[in-house]
Amino acid sequence: MNVANYIAITFPSCSANEGFARAAAAAFAAQLDPTLEELGDIKTAVSEAVTNAIVHAYPDTIGKIALKAKILEGDVLELTVRDWGRGIADVEKAREPLFTTGGEERSGMGFTIMESFMDTLRVTSKEGQGTKVVMRRRIAKRGRR
Repeated sequence: MNVANYIAITFPSCSANEGFARAAAAAFAAQLDPTLEELGDIKTAVSEAVTNAIVHAYPDTIGKIALKAKILEGDVLELTVRDWGRGIADVEKAREPLFTTGGEERSGMGFTIMESFMDTLRVTSKEGQGTKVVMRRRIAKRGRR
């Protein structure tokens, strides 16, 4: 697929940067003229992916998180959130609703939320090497261009 535009941002896994990642993804997606609902879905999915990296990849330390956003052919927004933390031992198990390794205060719904708000969700991970979450969402044309 041809890439029409892209950004790449790297930031520390501080909880304050979750809001920054949401805002950056929303600002980038705005060029596709999404509805407020679409924009809210995108922001929520990015928030969940970044929060997962902060809480699970680096539970006892500050690490690096990368956010990449691309606009692909057909007005498809692709968002990638990558960390180099602990990794996930069993990705399929981690994607089950209500499963969490983050303690009682975590809902275990992060991947489920991402999947419900985006068209596709792909998660790859290796223990000790980190996790990559790739999400895509087609933004319907609304009288632009």
